Amino acid sequence: MSALEGLIAPAQEGAEKRALPARARRFGTLRLFVLGAVLPLGAALLWELAVRAGLASGRLMPPPSTILATLVELARSGDLALHVKATLARVAAGFALGVAAGTLLGMLAGASGLARALIDPSLQGLRAIPSIAWVPLFILWLGIFEASKVTLIAVGVAFPIYLGTLGAILSVDRKIVEVGRSFRLTRLQLATRILLPAVLPHYVVALRAGLGLGWMFVVAAEFMGASEGLGYLLVDGQQLGKPAQIVAAIVVFAVLGKLTDALLVAASAPLLRWEDTDSHAAAAREG
Repeated sequence: MSALEGLIAPAQEGAEKRALPARARRFGTLRLFVLGAVLPLGAALLWELAVRAGLASGRLMPPPSTILATLVELARSGDLALHVKATLARVAAGFALGVAAGTLLGMLAGASGLARALIDPSLQGLRAIPSIAWVPLFILWLGIFEASKVTLIAVGVAFPIYLGTLGAILSVDRKIVEVGRSFRLTRLQLATRILLPAVLPHYVVALRAGLGLGWMFVVAAEFMGASEGLGYLLVDGQQLGKPAQIVAAIVVFAVLGKLTDALLVAASAPLLRWEDTDSHAAAAREG
């Protein structure tokens, strides 16, 4: 073997070894996706067979074929894209505002015991208020247009972000901070090298919880006189007696919620690549 071959061979072997875990991860992700689809697809198939066999009428709970036909019709007419865009825009705006407010309040309460004593009791009390209770107040204050809807979503998102940020800051091990100080790290270095890595995994979980509540609150928001959005489809289906349209809107909510959560997990994965724990791997696989 020549000298050149001697240099190339180890490099090729190293590349092959690095490629194996990547292929294993892709196979594992595909396997988890297939396993996750077994339950909903199996339940849908069983219900379709039950209706076709005459064991159930399918009037109030339509079979999957009817729901699929409704989705196709909504897509062909352009209504589905219109309502999906309206709902996505509201969730995105409310999520951004809620994340900003929840993060700032959580950082303030986590960094200062005095601030925590001042704001935490009030925020905990407000957190217990049901989402639907805010609706008449926001309509009175902000009207029935987009401002009230986005604000309601932001309120729902802010509380889990606040709790996650506060809990993450309070859970930072003081010994790690003392080690950083003993190495004479500046405040910026202490924040970026110690505090941020310690807080980030918990913060990502809080973001996912906030996003989930954002999708829940958008339904209540779109009950406030909306003429567009998936929530409007739910109300329209209930008023006109269209159960297939109601279930179709629920299915779209579920799909969009899962897709946005997966995007959030994928976006945060590079920031958590340093973390080598089973819990993080499980969270990443869920996305």
